[in-house]
Amino acid sequence: MRIKEEQERRQREAEVLARLPRAIEELQAELKGCIDEYRKAFGPESAEISGYLSRIRVTVREKREGKWEPISKIEIHIDPALPGFLVDCEGGQLTIEVGILPEDKIFYRDAKLDQYVTADDLTRRILDRNLFPKLPGE
Repeated sequence: MRIKEEQERRQREAEVLARLPRAIEELQAELKGCIDEYRKAFGPESAEISGYLSRIRVTVREKREGKWEPISKIEIHIDPALPGFLVDCEGGQLTIEVGILPEDKIFYRDAKLDQYVTADDLTRRILDRNLFPKLPGE
């Protein structure tokens, strides 16, 4: 019985690891939508998002004395040991576990808070304190 449990655990782990590259692409698409809206509201130079393989970078800028100055940076990368994402941003690091639901859908879990979060909640946790540092948090 324990052998079967371990086989199933290893199979789930392999499936999640195989799904992580697509999961980070999906996260980047969600974040890009938010960044595009932010740029429409505050200017095309106010933020940028880029990604390469297993990493996403977001830079937020503010216009000071006529020049766009970086005010915060966010780095998101895959952490296979979790498995999930590590998010380095202003205010600390987020540790987001990724898992697979039926029909190849994914779930997110904030590992530090031991809370499951939706994709919307995840984008808010990643972006809000960097895009809106002077607004009160939730």
